[in-house]
Amino acid sequence: MEISHRTFAFLLSLCLLLQTSLSIENFHQAFPIVEPDPNHTKLRLSREGLEAISRITTPIAAVAVIGPYRSGKSFLLNQLLSLSCYEGFGVGHMRDTKTKGIWVWGTPLELEIDGVKTSIIYLDTEGFESVGKSNVYDDRIFALATVMSSVLIYNLPETIREADISRLSFAVELAEEFYGRVKGQDVAFEPSKLLWLIQRDFLQGKSVKEMVDEALRHVPNEDGNKNIDQVNRIRDSLAIMGDNSTAFSLPQPHLMRTKLCDLKDEDLDSTYVARRDQLKKLVASILRPKIVQGKALNGKEFISFLEQILDALNKGEIPSTGSLVEVFNKDIVERCVKQYHERMVKLRLPMSEEHLQGAHETAHDEALKAFDAQHFGRQHAKKSVDQLDEQMKEVFKNFVLANEYQSSKLCEALYTKCEDDMDHLQSLRLPSMAKFNAGFVYCNQSFEHQCVGPSKQNYEQRLTKMMGKARSLFIKEYNNRLFNWLVAFSLVMVIVGRFIIKFILLEMAAWILFIFLETYTRMFWTAESLYYNPVWHFIVGTWETVVYSPVLDLDRWAIPLVCIIALCVLYWRCYGKRKHGSSWLLPMYNNQKNGRNRERSE
Repeated sequence: MEISHRTFAFLLSLCLLLQTSLSIENFHQAFPIVEPDPNHTKLRLSREGLEAISRITTPIAAVAVIGPYRSGKSFLLNQLLSLSCYEGFGVGHMRDTKTKGIWVWGTPLELEIDGVKTSIIYLDTEGFESVGKSNVYDDRIFALATVMSSVLIYNLPETIREADISRLSFAVELAEEFYGRVKGQDVAFEPSKLLWLIQRDFLQGKSVKEMVDEALRHVPNEDGNKNIDQVNRIRDSLAIMGDNSTAFSLPQPHLMRTKLCDLKDEDLDSTYVARRDQLKKLVASILRPKIVQGKALNGKEFISFLEQILDALNKGEIPSTGSLVEVFNKDIVERCVKQYHERMVKLRLPMSEEHLQGAHETAHDEALKAFDAQHFGRQHAKKSVDQLDEQMKEVFKNFVLANEYQSSKLCEALYTKCEDDMDHLQSLRLPSMAKFNAGFVYCNQSFEHQCVGPSKQNYEQRLTKMMGKARSLFIKEYNNRLFNWLVAFSLVMVIVGRFIIKFILLEMAAWILFIFLETYTRMFWTAESLYYNPVWHFIVGTWETVVYSPVLDLDRWAIPLVCIIALCVLYWRCYGKRKHGSSWLLPMYNNQKNGRNRERSE
């Protein structure tokens, strides 16, 4: 019993497999190639339709019919294929429609186009505005049919509505800008031909071409209504179609529409049959193989192309008709933002806010030019432009913050250095106004040239206050320190004149200077009068000349010079006097030892 169950299961599986294989081998029927998911939010590929297309080895030209729900698209395709409703695409009024997503007729027609054998495939699409679907889903079907087809037939019952114009505006953007690039360059896709097909019960009055022209004519807008402006912009985008669009009218085949599938050509309206045959010839005359990157696609290449487009459509939730444009523009936006970032990252921060703003504007304009040269779509590209501008502003904010940080870091270091330099000048061993002024000017100039960026103004104010206080403190201490140094200098000269070189006049001059500084100046000169006294100015000038000059900085070299002089004096005292004798021109102290040993005269 167990073996019989296993055998039965195996035979059942084999039968199902053979049945499936046979159904796939029978390509003389319609197959779904793109199906909606259960929620009608995304599209997915169907194996049967892909197999029907993949076996085609010659170049492919696709004819897609789009239009509102229950507008006769499937019946029209059967008429173009010379098929009845029972063997061709399913017709809605005779049974439940099978057209969910996009379907393909499995047996292509063979046609020679420009000397090349071409396979013509016919695509039936799910109608717009049916119950239970969102506009998002309709937009995806519309976009996919637009980019797949070589000829796009827009099947419209009786008249052209504003919604039809809006959808066709999107088709034009895809055909003229999504496909085509700048003149002279390779095109991504060759644009499909757009065929306006209007079916109506009356043929009198305006021609279809007049109807299309009137529908695309500008709407008067004397009041400046924004909605009417938008309508006119859509019409402007459609006006660029030019030779890429064709208008054609088709009368109703019969008054009994529900019995169309049971009628033969001789039962249909003769005018309809004649116009239908003209339509077939028109479609054949404008058909061209599907071109991608300059190459006609065969079956497998067409499927690969379809997979790429479908993947782009299914990325994220698509909110509007321009969503496909935005999806493809997304990569371009990212490249342009990267270009902007690479240009900005080359800047050497910190820099002034004006230079940073100028660099931002230059990089911003270059990125926009790059986007304009590559982007897809006219109206719908505006959202991508806004995204590009917003992303560049975010990147620029980061550079502004980095510039502020680098500027603060640099200016803080320069300020600290100036502060240390001023402290060092305050503590000079030999105070020099000239040296202080030189350090003061150098600090100001170095800060002015090296501190850049947004922090400069703030640190300039801090530096001005600090330098002002340092200068005031230095001037306040300068006279007192100089006076004390002169007093110390007079005492040193007394010692030198008395004990080292024993020069009487030097010692006397030093005593006179010491007594003068300690008595007369304290008794008769105040600090203020001392500062403004010409004699004091002479003393200060002499001091500044001796202490600091571009050639000699005595504050730095005082100790080495004193050591050298001391060694010279010591050498003279020890060896020079015995070798050369005393040959002073001025009176010296008498040598008491030599005086006592001198012999007396008789």
